[in-house]
Amino acid sequence: MLVDEANRLPTDCGALNTAHDSEQSGSTDRIQKPDDTQRMLILGQMSRGFVHDFRNVLGVISAAVRLAERNASDPSALGGFLTGAQEGVERGFRMTARLLDFASGHDCDVRAQNVNDALGRLQSLLQYAAGSDIRILMQLGSEVPDIDLELSQFNAAIMNLVVNSRDAMPNGGIIDISTALISRSLSLDHEPQRYIRVRVRDNGTGMDTDVSGRIFDPFFTTKAGAGTGLGVPQVDAFMKQVGGSISVDTALGVGTTFDLFFPAPAAARDADHSILASR
Repeated sequence: MLVDEANRLPTDCGALNTAHDSEQSGSTDRIQKPDDTQRMLILGQMSRGFVHDFRNVLGVISAAVRLAERNASDPSALGGFLTGAQEGVERGFRMTARLLDFASGHDCDVRAQNVNDALGRLQSLLQYAAGSDIRILMQLGSEVPDIDLELSQFNAAIMNLVVNSRDAMPNGGIIDISTALISRSLSLDHEPQRYIRVRVRDNGTGMDTDVSGRIFDPFFTTKAGAGTGLGVPQVDAFMKQVGGSISVDTALGVGTTFDLFFPAPAAARDADHSILASR
């Protein structure tokens, strides 16, 4: 099992060495390709995460098919559930294509994406994964800029958090997903920086301090016989890959909030500095 220096799981693209040079130097963003030995080691790691994420997709397809069976006499509802199942199938195809591309030596598909658009497209799959007893609410902030990321990894990260929330609400509840462009300081010694925050909050059972202190450890799970202990560590590894961070706020009987902080692009940071300078 490969883990980084902080005992975190690498992701497929995150396991590669990413180098970024400014446009002024005349170079462009690039991803260093690993040699064949490194690639085989990374593939071994990826296979574990792939199985975890693919199981989530199968759960979405299964839920959509069951709902379609229950509503076979209602053509309008039936069509919607079958569409949801087809979306799950297509996502599974994309996941396998990503794994095969990497095995063939192709680069990761990192490009400018808007998290609001990505979440909007993902919402139906998230609802199927959550189940009929759970409502998913989305509050997408305005003026959220595009950022460079690998969309399939972003989707998998959000799906992992939603599945965790679902499992913490056996009697149903609400999962609130929101986005915002915020200013945040890493510590008292640092100036505030601009981040795009993606928040996944539930009103489930929550966690005590012993459990919350271990959720980033690979293979740690409270789902006896049903969990892999890979979901949250994969999200953490993805956030490190994009230069961001993840935080969790939880308490027993209150629920859990995961915040994903993506560094805002230079244009958003420059605009913020201009506003501060004009005051």
